[in-house]
Amino acid sequence: MSGLDEAGNLINANSRTLAPGAVGSQVVLMSIVSVATILAFNLLRPNNKIIYEPKVKYHVGDKPPPRIGSSLCGWLPPLLYTHEPELLDKIGLDAVTFLRFLRLLRWLFTGITVLTCGILIPINVIYNLRNVDKDNRDILSMLTIRDVSGNWLFAHVAVSYLITFLIIGLVHLHWTKMVQLRHNWFRSPEYLQSFYARTLTVLHVDKRHQSDQGIKEIFDSVHVPYPTTSVHIGRRVGQLPELIEYHNNNVRELETYLVKYLKGGRIGKKRPTFRNGGYCGCGGQKVDAIDFFTNRLKRSEAAIENYRRQIDTRKAENYGFASMAAVPYAHIVAKILAGKHPKRTTILLAPNPKDIIWENMNKADGELARKKAMGFLLLAAVCFFNTVPLFIISILANLSTLTAYIGFLDRWNTSSPKTFALISGILPPAVSSLFGFVLPIIMRWLSQYMGALTHSRLDRAVVARYFAFLIISQLVIFTLIGVIFNSVTEIISSVGKKSFKEIIDNLHTLPDTINRTYINQASYWLTFFPLRGFLAVFDLAQIINLLWLSFKTHVFGRSPRDIREWTQPPEFQYAVYYGNTLLMVAVAMVFAPLAPLVPLAACIVFWMSSFVYKYQLMFVFISKVESGGRLWNVVINRLLFCVVLMQSLLVLTIGLQYGWTTLQWLWTVPPIFIVAGYKFYSVRAFESKFKYYNPTEEELRTAKVHSERADNKGNRLEKRFGHPALNADLFTPMLHANMMPLLSQVYGGTIGKEQTTLDEYGGQKMDAQIVGGGIKIAAINQADLEYDPVMYQRDRGELDWDARSMASTMMDGPSTLQHAPSQFYASSTTLLNGYERERYLASGPGSSAPSENYELTTLDSPRQPLLSPASQAFYQQQGASSSQSFMQTPPVMYNDGGVREAPVHRPSQQSPGPQMHIPPQRQGSYDSRSQSPSPYLERNDPRSQSPYMESPRSQSPFTMERNASSFDPRSASPRPPPSYTQGQYSSHGQHPSQQHSRGGSGNLAGRGAFRS
Repeated sequence: MSGLDEAGNLINANSRTLAPGAVGSQVVLMSIVSVATILAFNLLRPNNKIIYEPKVKYHVGDKPPPRIGSSLCGWLPPLLYTHEPELLDKIGLDAVTFLRFLRLLRWLFTGITVLTCGILIPINVIYNLRNVDKDNRDILSMLTIRDVSGNWLFAHVAVSYLITFLIIGLVHLHWTKMVQLRHNWFRSPEYLQSFYARTLTVLHVDKRHQSDQGIKEIFDSVHVPYPTTSVHIGRRVGQLPELIEYHNNNVRELETYLVKYLKGGRIGKKRPTFRNGGYCGCGGQKVDAIDFFTNRLKRSEAAIENYRRQIDTRKAENYGFASMAAVPYAHIVAKILAGKHPKRTTILLAPNPKDIIWENMNKADGELARKKAMGFLLLAAVCFFNTVPLFIISILANLSTLTAYIGFLDRWNTSSPKTFALISGILPPAVSSLFGFVLPIIMRWLSQYMGALTHSRLDRAVVARYFAFLIISQLVIFTLIGVIFNSVTEIISSVGKKSFKEIIDNLHTLPDTINRTYINQASYWLTFFPLRGFLAVFDLAQIINLLWLSFKTHVFGRSPRDIREWTQPPEFQYAVYYGNTLLMVAVAMVFAPLAPLVPLAACIVFWMSSFVYKYQLMFVFISKVESGGRLWNVVINRLLFCVVLMQSLLVLTIGLQYGWTTLQWLWTVPPIFIVAGYKFYSVRAFESKFKYYNPTEEELRTAKVHSERADNKGNRLEKRFGHPALNADLFTPMLHANMMPLLSQVYGGTIGKEQTTLDEYGGQKMDAQIVGGGIKIAAINQADLEYDPVMYQRDRGELDWDARSMASTMMDGPSTLQHAPSQFYASSTTLLNGYERERYLASGPGSSAPSENYELTTLDSPRQPLLSPASQAFYQQQGASSSQSFMQTPPVMYNDGGVREAPVHRPSQQSPGPQMHIPPQRQGSYDSRSQSPSPYLERNDPRSQSPYMESPRSQSPFTMERNASSFDPRSASPRPPPSYTQGQYSSHGQHPSQQHSRGGSGNLAGRGAFRS
């Protein structure tokens, strides 16, 4: 009995989750390591600028980051003296939004720290000194609400009211500023001149309307004030994207094995091997890696050539796009159609084409519902299995309690209390961070699997689900595990001392156990925040990145493609950083009135993070695609939810302290309704202004208006929003130039030599060797390894897309303006079935059986294949003739016929424009089914005398030369073209042969059969 009594006393003495010594050791250790990391960063930065300052070399347009010195502390002045207006121009609104959110948090928790530490800590300390026995308290418990009771608790309730009003005031201030920033972004030249900004997306199109004419009919049915200038239905590409990604991955693998084998310019002792068909290094057959991937490339390239040659681009998908004449028109129409579903479709503002996840665009409603249900089940499974690491963390956080049961822990604690405190303080947050490393990756994959259509929407979904997951697992489940652990510990300590009836009767103390448990867990979170601060500084130093690159270079070697991609600025993972930041916000907010040291620790971390990530976004990271700060309302909603969470836990605390029957806990409820009321107000006051461009009458009058003829003459909508797989070029294997002479020993036999054009290098010609099977391997000199800054500006820029669209899709031969293909497929999550893909590649081009998935659909006759010999010869002849005709004239760059003042949108004063007489000889190429007037193209409009009035096209040297050729009969007249009505130049009004044979249609560009 005496032993059990001693164990029970020991448990009561060590009931705190972590002892003050463990917390102090973690704070001291992380502080020392953080200072050392900052010193290492200062020493490494001047000599490794490609890692620490890549945006100095690679930036968009004329927007380099501020000048930064090479001295040890030369990075500090740009952080201190570069303010938001300059940042907005240089790093974009997404990055500015993240920094503004951190600024909001650092000042918010500065205020919360002043309130809690200045008011609540003195009250808690005075109460503990007066009313709590010295043996039952320690330095940390004295600073918390754990042992406070009586009317003293109303001070904590009053502070919670002050915190609520402080949060609402700061959120309102920053919401107003963000609306202003979005207002300026909508009116910036980059946005107003972007083609996607005046484009709408049409989703869930039924089969009856899956055509260009069907898209137009959908808009005609709702009588929107501004008609479309061009429409385009999505076209089916089948498994072409997966085949291209499969080919490009094989190129990467081949390059890796070649560099490893030829490392240092010498043949390796053993040829590299690859286990085909195995799993985790087991099973399968070990084969020669170089020969294996070379043969794969032969088959995949031939398969893609064959697939592109036979692809039926006339088969429509269930989505489409429509362009408007001006950016304000698109936003007005999108706002009118918000929440409406004309012809059962959904019409939204179009995203940037680089933002689209194309593999999810054509998913049917039933498939999306199935994937969402499966995704939530998988999410629940991840949450369930995550209880295992949480249980481990809970045990590590209660090592001091376990000393009563585990002998070596008791002996360790007795003999060396300092090391015991050090390990017990470090292990719990370290293990938590280790298990949390893979969670964002899983969340992103699940969100994409569940049907996110764009990367920016994917980020919003990841933030929402990752935050919910962290709150449920890290706060709720972790607290419940702690309650269960301590309750079981108390019951075990009572066994042998009390009867079973006494133990059951003693369960009335369970509410007090719950209350003490989650308040005691504040000590664990006091070790969590120093670790988060260190990780922020560690992210600044990028030491792991440096060590890994050095190890890979000296041990395995790096291919030219690796070096080329490594030199580009990395993408900032907003969803992950927002999710981790919101977890810290939730923890600090929940414990603010309970344990004031927690918001103090959070305040320090937010101040550190604010400067660290300002540097990272200014000099290191880029945004994948600019969304204009769309994550702001998502994170603000979660911030307001954290206030509700704080008040809910305070309700629980007061209820457990006073008893639920006293109704004293009702004093803590009003702040919840205050926050809910502000949420409804902010939705009405801000969200519409934040989401849409709301132009004034003056802005409508002076808006740049694009003509219908200009949009249709070059198929700009189809080229900008066509599936990238139709134009993407295949990777060409690349090797260091000093390794090229060794290829003859690697492959044997005759090695051919020629110059090949590399699309990765903007169409430059490089020396190449042709190995067996016709695989070209390009030689890359040392001077060409890093990514060209000019090409980087080309790939990242938005304003020249319309200018390059003609050249990149219409000129014969590889384009120097083609987008890097890797960015379109880097995020793909679905590939062809392995068996079907290998069988197709092994069978060779043209040998698919009719029953396979690769068999093509038929044309007019169910027995006539798509590419019969007659039709194939016809298409090739047409493609060659149009290409030859085009090469006689220079490519027409972005020229939509000038600008003019736009009419003000007044729905009650609409007046249709005059109808145009169509010459009989030209009616065959027009769509006579649509005669809707286009008021903004009316020639007799009095506003046509504006200085922005377009000049006659006949004065353009490009137009004059094109008029003399047979390339485009629609511009053959030397007089200024009339204002044609909507739909007369739509691509659906042309004969199918015209669509496929016209050079530069974009449907079969790249390596397809229509390249002469």
